[in-house]
Amino acid sequence: MEKRNELYRGKAKSVFTTDDPDRLILLFRNDTSAFDGKKIEQLERKGMVNNRFNAFIMQKLEEAGVPTQFDRLISDTECLVKKLDMIPVECVVRNFAAGSLVKRLGVEEGMALTPPTFELFLKDDAKGDPFINASHVFAFGWATPEQLARMEELTRKVNEVLNKLFDDAGLLLVDFKLEFGLFHGEIVLGDEFSPDGCRLWDKETRKKMDKDRFRQGLGGVIEAYEEVAQRLGVPLA
Repeated sequence: MEKRNELYRGKAKSVFTTDDPDRLILLFRNDTSAFDGKKIEQLERKGMVNNRFNAFIMQKLEEAGVPTQFDRLISDTECLVKKLDMIPVECVVRNFAAGSLVKRLGVEEGMALTPPTFELFLKDDAKGDPFINASHVFAFGWATPEQLARMEELTRKVNEVLNKLFDDAGLLLVDFKLEFGLFHGEIVLGDEFSPDGCRLWDKETRKKMDKDRFRQGLGGVIEAYEEVAQRLGVPLA
């Protein structure tokens, strides 16, 4: 597979075209950002950890019947993925109250949410990824009712699969965001699943094991990511 031009450069990943029009290469960089890019640092090993973590999770989801963008690892920091026509809507599931939900509703952090909540956000960094609802999605043509229903179905399936996976590793899957796209007309899970895009707490101590360690200046960010990976059995070497 020939790596060609940089198609897109995000806050932590770069996307490259290949000699196959249906495939792209994702490069996971060591860049770490928070607060819409206002806080940025380089964290050694982060690109490698997130690339291998994402590969492990995507393979688990594929085994459970969730179609994903992921094809295979290429190197420590790169993977080959299907080229999707991305839908600019983030699907967020919350199993416990944290982050923006606590600020919006004034509820206590860590409160169990039964059933889990399902929320939608517009993927637009310039606007701060605003909270939206289904009628916005349909009115602005971001997705059809059938596509959004499939996105919600798959998001809830991901929650079911990963809740058990993380629980078995002594972790709470607090919340996470997913992005989807179209591949030859089919809704497919895209982007990545790593501690950058979810909240994970130790089940016993409630120690934060995700990007909140960076956001809140707690330190030990990559050490926490690596501990989560090791608990799950993600091969990092």
